[in-house]
Amino acid sequence: MINCAIAGLGRWGRALVEAARSEPRLRIVSAVEPDAGHAESFCAMHGLTLTSMDAVLADPAVDAVLLATPHSLHKRQVIAAAAAGKQVFCEKPLALKRDDAAEMFAACRSAGVVLAVGHNRRFWPSMQALRTIVTNGELGTVLHIEGHNSNENSQAITQGWRLSSEESPGGGLTGAGLHVLDGFVSLLGPVRQVYARLSAREAGPPPLDTATLAIEFVNGVSGTLATIRATPFYWRVHVFGTKGSAEVLGEVTMVLRKSGEAPATMHYSVVDTLAAELAAFADAALGIKAFPVPEADVLATLSAFEAALQSMQTGHPVSCHVAYQ
Repeated sequence: MINCAIAGLGRWGRALVEAARSEPRLRIVSAVEPDAGHAESFCAMHGLTLTSMDAVLADPAVDAVLLATPHSLHKRQVIAAAAAGKQVFCEKPLALKRDDAAEMFAACRSAGVVLAVGHNRRFWPSMQALRTIVTNGELGTVLHIEGHNSNENSQAITQGWRLSSEESPGGGLTGAGLHVLDGFVSLLGPVRQVYARLSAREAGPPPLDTATLAIEFVNGVSGTLATIRATPFYWRVHVFGTKGSAEVLGEVTMVLRKSGEAPATMHYSVVDTLAAELAAFADAALGIKAFPVPEADVLATLSAFEAALQSMQTGHPVSCHVAYQ
């Protein structure tokens, strides 16, 4: 049994607590939340003790820390948890800068603890099937990839980190778009160069903006990515190759197109992706197998993210400063 504390009981932190109930090897026993009044009833319902981060890190009965806190807190919290010998699960983005993320991974590696980053879309059945198709060469030589993630949750945003240019730069790229960028890296590896544009119609609240990226991967594949915060939820990742294309449309649907054949639509069984990623975290913490979002992918995604932000500011293509090994 891995006894855990969770830091951050906003919408996503609560979702993690609910999902952990499906993983018998994890037991969330305490919570850190600055707004105690906001969290008291939830903690009582789930048997969680409200406490402080210092108390969590000093408690030998706590084996792991789950972080669903603002990005600006991650570096300090991850490094402190590593120094205390706690296994770490941290929601994405791990950091807004590649070098900060590298420091976190180095601290956890030195302490002999796991650092798992919560890119939950990796556990979508459709995205897992797409990775298998690409890896097996079923599409031939991959030439291009397109992706889109919209999420109208922003229509309800009137305060908080998503309106902060420091916590959430690049419009919807930090929240929704980063999921697609991580999906791209998981399929095709690192990015060499990004040319990005942020078109902001209204600052909000709610914010009305679009982010678009033209991407060149190290392996020569081209790509485009778009994210719109104010449009109803939409997900699309489409890989084009010399033998066909595969298009993921949401969590459980993929369309496979091959020359001379009618398009084939595949539907997969729904899974609890948060429970799946927490099970993978338990596997990693117990030394059973590595967490399926490797450090190299996290760093490559954040390198591309940084380049996109710089390109939005300069209006020019920006090269990613770290080569993928």
